[in-house]
Amino acid sequence: MTTLVRHVTFDCSDAYALATFWAKILEGAVSDEDAPGDPEALVHTPEGPDVLFINVPEKKSVKNRVHFDLQPQERTRDEEVERVTALGATLVGDHRLPDGRGWVTLADPEGNEFCVERSASERTATATTATATD
Repeated sequence: MTTLVRHVTFDCSDAYALATFWAKILEGAVSDEDAPGDPEALVHTPEGPDVLFINVPEKKSVKNRVHFDLQPQERTRDEEVERVTALGATLVGDHRLPDGRGWVTLADPEGNEFCVERSASERTATATTATATD
């Protein structure tokens, strides 16, 4: 028997609003069973576990102990950073390096941190360049 990660769950103050934000980021969909004002909302993702948002009374007060590392599949890291900031994410830390490596740390509308890494093709290009110059 294997164990499956069914949901990744976020505590939040507005489950439906945060689910709507993350559905756009993950290019998924908020469950048809959820509506504004519901105490929880589920995002179905195309490639990973679903993400569940549950209303709690307390606000986020410290850095996340767990976070998403997002790897764009059809965009570059920088294009993905532009896309998610246009959707409402805010910049927390820019860890991009001059040689193209690195990542960007962002926060969702409730302050939950997440990172955007380089795409697989960007990683391959960097590895190929490093090998060719060795």
